[in-house]
Formats: sequence, C-alpha cells, structure tokens
Amino acid sequence: MEIISRIIAPLLCGLIFGAGLLVSGMVQPTKVLAFLDIFGAWDPSLAVVMAAALAVATPGFMLARQRARPVLAGQYFWPGKSDIDAPLVLGAGLFGVGWGLVGLCPGPALESLATLSPGVIVFVVAMASGMLLHDTWQASRPPLQPQVSINPDR
Repeated sequence: MEIISRIIAPLLCGLIFGAGLLVSGMVQPTKVLAFLDIFGAWDPSLAVVMAAALAVATPGFMLARQRARPVLAGQYFWPGKSDIDAPLVLGAGLFGVGWGLVGLCPGPALESLATLSPGVIVFVVAMASGMLLHDTWQASRPPLQPQVSINPDR
C-alpha cells in the first residue's frame, strides 16, 4: 500500500495534470497571452479550461471534506490560514506579472522544458532562483509570534 501512496498515486496525478496542461494549450505561451489580452485579440478558450477544472475540483473537495482522513494518507493538510495579507497579495502579484509577461506559470513551464527552448530554460532557472531566494529569506527571518486577540469570540 505504501508504494501506491508514495509513488504510483503521485505519478498518476502528475501524468493527468501534465496531460491536461498539454491538451488545454496551457503550455503554449502565445495561447495564454492571448487569453490575458482581454482588450485585444482575446482568446476565451482557457476560460473553459478553468471552468472545467472548477467543475471537477469542487465536488472532489466536497467529498474529501466528508471523509475523516484521506484514502492514501494518515491525515489531511488543509490550509490553516484564510486571511488576505501582504505576503499573499505580493506573491499573487508577482505570479500574475510573471504569467502576463511570459505566458507561463510553474506547471506548464516545467512541462515545456522538454522543448529545450532557451526562453523556457531561462524562465525555469529564474523561477527556481526566486524560490530559493524566498526560502533563504524566510529562513533568516525570526519566527512569527502568535497574535493574541482580546476579543473572546475570535
């Protein structure tokens, strides 16, 4: 059972995700940039991809929330934080700028490495460098102190 949960299930999920990116056109920067160009030659076809992803993911999350634990793991790792803060806004902004400038986000960029395109290689190296820089910066910061609320309802 451990080989299924540690190797086979993640491999299958990755293959399905990669196939979905390929079939949907998400690995084609020109298609992504055309989707983002809402005031120019807008290509709305990726909106269908996003709607289909929501149509599949929403029932999946609803079913998962009804289970006490995942099928192939000991516990769930649901996000514990839901507030919108500066790091979230900054991260989302950086992600959006990168996606808008290049037409790639991390998943499609990794899949596009197979093309050996110099632009994709530069993007992935820059992306990995940014991730390492972020991790180094986070490790150098003092741990956050828990915030105490004087409101007993919170």
